[in-house]
Amino acid sequence: MLSEFAVTASDLVRVNVVGVSGSGKSWFASKLAAVLGTPYLQMDQLYWQPNWTEPAVDEFREIVKQAIDQEAWVLDGNYHSKTKDLKWEVTTLVVWIDQSFVSTMWQAVTRAVHRAWTKQELWPGTGNRESFRRSFFSTESVVLWTLTTYHSARRRYLSVQADADRMPFAFVRLRGRRAVAKFLESARLLHHGQSS
Repeated sequence: MLSEFAVTASDLVRVNVVGVSGSGKSWFASKLAAVLGTPYLQMDQLYWQPNWTEPAVDEFREIVKQAIDQEAWVLDGNYHSKTKDLKWEVTTLVVWIDQSFVSTMWQAVTRAVHRAWTKQELWPGTGNRESFRRSFFSTESVVLWTLTTYHSARRRYLSVQADADRMPFAFVRLRGRRAVAKFLESARLLHHGQSS
């Protein structure tokens, strides 16, 4: 058992990693999926269609429903109001990456600059790329999104944490990079049967 985090092997089956954009949840979720040998699913990739087209809510819910219809996964992302009931009905563990405001904003800005500079396609086959205009000077700015949603998202997950005992899944809050690294190492040991 991951005693420090109150997590067991059976909790590491269908994991939803949540947090503010820029908190490092995608990096953590991809690393955890690799540790566990389970599929890594990204909510942004499920949501954003080619040319930054947004699906209708019903269409998106069906996409998510199909994606999570498998035995195990690590799912990265929020989309709380649109998909919480679908995700959390089958989720065994929610991991909240809770970084400080300064750290989160720094990561959001540096990531946006890197993506805009390299013009990397974010999800294969979509053609979706960030630009400096989109990242910093538009209403779709991910940096603006982080800035305006940081505190409301924290309130939401603090509320979930307060009700964790009544939730049908385990809940872990990771504050800071040291806690993130410690959880990944503990998960690796637990998954490989080297921890009790």
